[in-house]
Formats: sequence, structure tokens, C-alpha cells
Amino acid sequence: MNIDRSKVIAIITGIFSLLLGILYLGLVQILDFRGEMIPAPVEMLLSAFLYHALLPAAIAFGYSY
Repeated sequence: MNIDRSKVIAIITGIFSLLLGILYLGLVQILDFRGEMIPAPVEMLLSAFLYHALLPAAIAFGYSY
């Protein structure tokens, strides 16, 4: 039985693909097991954005908090 190089590469690629698929499904199951994902409150996101957006400008102009 003569298996050339392209067939060996195809077999290795297929095994690698199956392993990645199984690992992905396992990761999804673990993340799904944690429960319902509740988004962060909008107020927190807006204040964090403003803080990080305005802090470099305040530092550049020499203002202190």
C-alpha cells in the first residue's frame, strides 16, 4: 500500500479539524453552562467610556482630578 504525501497531509488536516471542532464544542458547552449572560448597565458603559475618552485630554492639558 502506497500512501503519497498529499494523502498523509489530508489525513492529518482532517484529524486536526476534528480536534478543533470537538474543542470548540466543549468550550461552548462550558461557557453555556455558566448561565444567562446579563449585559452591563448602560450607565456603567457610558461613564467608563467618558472616563477613558476624557482622561488623556485632561492629562495633556495639565488638569488634575
